[in-house]
Amino acid sequence: MEIQTIAGLTSAQVDHKNRNMRRALAMISGKWKLEIMSILSQGALRFGELKRAIPGITQHMLTQRLRELENDGLVSRKVFAEIPPRVEYSRTDLVHEVCPYMNGLLDWYLDQRHNKRATES
Repeated sequence: MEIQTIAGLTSAQVDHKNRNMRRALAMISGKWKLEIMSILSQGALRFGELKRAIPGITQHMLTQRLRELENDGLVSRKVFAEIPPRVEYSRTDLVHEVCPYMNGLLDWYLDQRHNKRATES
């Protein structure tokens, strides 16, 4: 017999929920991912433009994060048949869907920061 938790979920349901939460967070967490998605929400960019827009990121790290985001369906990569080849990165509809949550997280952070400063004064 399965034991019910406080929220009325079984331990198996809680484990399943936690596993899905970890998967969702893995898609957007990691240094630079949110910043990359935020910048690409403003429009498609070439690799060099994106690198210049993110001070401190290395070429290797940007390449790695873009591949991860592309594999997770959050960023699309379009190669133009030109010489020299041109590649543009843009957000997918999934990023458009997650933007309100990203903005909500930013608003929460700014509120907490503001409240902390107010209590320190």
